[in-house]
Amino acid sequence: MNSLFDSLILAYYNTGYDSSPSYGAYSQIAWYWWIVGASVLASWFVSYMLRSRFEKYSQMEIPLSGKQIAERMLEENGIYDVTVECTPGSLTDHYNPKDKTINLSETVYGAHTVAAAAVAAHECGHAVQHAKAYHWLTMRSALVPIVQLSSNLVQWVLMLGIILLAAGGSPWVLGIGVALFALTTLFAFVTLPVEFDASRRALAWIQASGVSNAIQYNQAKSALFWAAMTYVVGALSSLAMLLYYAMRFFSAMNDRR
Repeated sequence: MNSLFDSLILAYYNTGYDSSPSYGAYSQIAWYWWIVGASVLASWFVSYMLRSRFEKYSQMEIPLSGKQIAERMLEENGIYDVTVECTPGSLTDHYNPKDKTINLSETVYGAHTVAAAAVAAHECGHAVQHAKAYHWLTMRSALVPIVQLSSNLVQWVLMLGIILLAAGGSPWVLGIGVALFALTTLFAFVTLPVEFDASRRALAWIQASGVSNAIQYNQAKSALFWAAMTYVVGALSSLAMLLYYAMRFFSAMNDRR
């Protein structure tokens, strides 16, 4: 899908539809590839740092397993209707508000390590948010069905919009694609305070509970920081692409006047 989408963008520019000095074909396609390249590099760097930190902190043992950390944090927060389960894979950990389950990956569930403690406590942070009706989590949950629909449509609508522009058609289909893309970008930014707050709650509990010493606390903090950075990179990349497509839309609208 992505290669086809990129080919259509190239085809659009090759039509010479927009030849004005400020929005020339070469400058526009250069901006597109700069955004793509920067996003890929940033994502690779953050993913590398995240993997390396988790691999390192997965070698540092603590008395409790990820499952025990999660159960203890839930109990100390007065939450008794959430269960802790094991899910296949690595870094597949998540909290499911629908069935109130904390799903810990196989590398976290039974592991007695700093990395496992950080992940388990972070997912419990989401459960605490849910129990306390944390407003950003409530907003994010409300956006989920809308964003699921827009995510399924956005690439196809943007693709159709580019084809129509290349054929000299109306830019409004591209405008609809920009609006759908804006919803996914909004969702990415609403996710940021949810993730940062869950990590804040996790670290506060780890420090207060005494399950780790000062060095292990700092290691857990480092692991959660790089996990949060994956969401930051994703949100900024989405914003950059949104601004790019919005610029293309408004440029096309100006050219039609």
